[in-house]
Amino acid sequence: MSDDPHLNGQPDPRSATQSEAQHVTSLANKSVIITGSARRIGAVVAKRLHAAGASVTIHYGGSESEALTLVESFNQQRTNSAIAVQADLADTQAPERIVNTAINQWGRLDALINNASAFYPTPVGSITHQQVDDLFTSNYRAPLFLAQAAAPHLATNQGVIINMVDVHAFRPYATHPVYCSAKAALLMLTKSLAVELAPDIRVNGIAPGSILWPEGDADIDEAAKSKILDGIALARNGTPDDIAEAIAFLVSPAANYITGHVLPVDGGRSI
Repeated sequence: MSDDPHLNGQPDPRSATQSEAQHVTSLANKSVIITGSARRIGAVVAKRLHAAGASVTIHYGGSESEALTLVESFNQQRTNSAIAVQADLADTQAPERIVNTAINQWGRLDALINNASAFYPTPVGSITHQQVDDLFTSNYRAPLFLAQAAAPHLATNQGVIINMVDVHAFRPYATHPVYCSAKAALLMLTKSLAVELAPDIRVNGIAPGSILWPEGDADIDEAAKSKILDGIALARNGTPDDIAEAIAFLVSPAANYITGHVLPVDGGRSI
């Protein structure tokens, strides 16, 4: 998304500067929780919202050093503008603790970004109960209970919830039936919460396509990567910045009449 207006086909430098300034300060004095935000897409989202003026609560599971480094960099840029909170989202007490940490620090909550997500294959014939519990916890149960814990605070400020869904909530991905089902549940949760929490809280989702290749056990080979790229209309991966910009828009006042929608950011993969 561009902030540069055009007049008669030519950029207006003065207007562009004014627009950029308004864009950067649109979240000033607001507080945001972002789960799984120590690294990868979550960290880029945190940087984007912090640059827009928000005070950010960085949730992490095991990435302590990355989380603390990110928080330190934010606080160097703007004093007392970031904190980190560690929590295992499988812990039933975690949602309340994460939200209470943010409230105790900032005194308010304006946005909850449910970004944390487990992803790995579960071919039929090898699926375990533990895998189902794990994938549904990070991709559905934690967002549900975080939203429930955050709702009273968000309602006070006409706040926003953004859920990180996936294009595979719409179209299944081979060998990943449990993950796809969990994301489909999150898609419906997004729509249901938009009804349940209206009119005081807006609830939307982002459905990323191919942004970053998965790591670890979910890693895929070059042939699979090539096949994925062949199915993308724009013939390339997206970037974490693409996701961060979409979230920044949905959190901002510019989207104050949008709720109950899941926005694909996928380069046309879902066409």
